[in-house]
Amino acid sequence: MAEFTLHDLQCFDAVIRTGGFQPAAAMLHRSHPAVFAAVARLERQLGLVLLDRSGYRVRATEAGLSFQRRAQQLLRELDGLRVHAAQLSMGEESEIHVVIGDLCPRPRVLGMLGRFFAQCPGTRLHLHFEAVGGPSERLFDDKADLILHWIDKGDARIEWIDLSKVPFIPVVAPGFLPERIERPITLEKMQAFTQCVMRDTALHSPRQDYFVVEGAPQCLVPDQAMKKEIILQGLGWGHLPHFLIAEELRDGQLLSITGSHLPGRTDDLVVARRRDRPHGPVANRLWNHIQQEAPALRRALEPGKSTQ
Repeated sequence: MAEFTLHDLQCFDAVIRTGGFQPAAAMLHRSHPAVFAAVARLERQLGLVLLDRSGYRVRATEAGLSFQRRAQQLLRELDGLRVHAAQLSMGEESEIHVVIGDLCPRPRVLGMLGRFFAQCPGTRLHLHFEAVGGPSERLFDDKADLILHWIDKGDARIEWIDLSKVPFIPVVAPGFLPERIERPITLEKMQAFTQCVMRDTALHSPRQDYFVVEGAPQCLVPDQAMKKEIILQGLGWGHLPHFLIAEELRDGQLLSITGSHLPGRTDDLVVARRRDRPHGPVANRLWNHIQQEAPALRRALEPGKSTQ
C-alpha cells in the first residue's frame, strides 16, 4: 500500500463533513478537481472504496465512515501540533485584550487582573466592557484574548475555567408594585410596569433577550450598576446578580419577587478563550493565574458572603 498524504486525508474528511466535492473545495480553498483527485488517489492507495458516488450527493461507505473516524483523530492532533508550534514561536506579547462581561463582580475581577499585570510591565492590558452577547462576539471576531462572562459550553472552539455561579433575582424597590396586586405575580401582570433591560453590545450577532417580558415598557441600560440604580429609585424592575444586591436585599432597599412565574436564573461565570488559537506566554500565565484565584472568587460570591 502506497503512502497517503495529510492533504489527501484533509480533502476526504472535508468531503464527508460538507457532503460534496464542491463545498469541500470551498472550505479548503482548493479547486474542485484537486479535491476530487486527492480522494481518488487516497482510495487507490488504500485499495478501498471510501465514497458512494451513485446518488445525487456523495456519501461515505461503511469503510469510509470507519476510516474517517480514525483519520479525524490524526487531523485533530495535527491542528493541536500547529497551535503548539505557533505558541512556541511567540515571544512575550506586547498587549493583551481582556473582555469583562456584565456577569462579573468588577472590583474583584479588576483586582485579580491588577495583581497579575503589576508583574508584567512589558505587556499592556486593554480592557473592554461588554454586555449580553458582546463578549462572545469579540472572542470569535479575534478581538479578545480571553473573556470573563458566560459562554455556550457546547461550542468545541472554546475552553473555559469555571469561576462561580451567579444567581439572577427579579427585584423591585419597596412601593414599586401596588399593594393590591394579586399573588402570584405573573408575567402578564408585570406587563404594566417598566422593565429595566440590559442593552446587548454585540454588533452583528443574533440578538439575545433574557428575562424580557413581551409588551412591557422598557428602560434600556448599558450595565448592571445603572440597572441597579434605576430599580432602587423605583423607576423600573428587573433581574440583577445576587452579588450586586445582597446588602440591599438584607436591609429591605430591594425586594425579591421570585416565584413560580418569575423563577430567576443561575448562570455560570467563566473565563474563556479560543481553543483553536495559539496563546502566547503572558496569556498562558494569565490563564493559570485566574485558575489559581478561582476558588477564592467562588467563595466570595457565595450567597450570604460579603461582596466587598
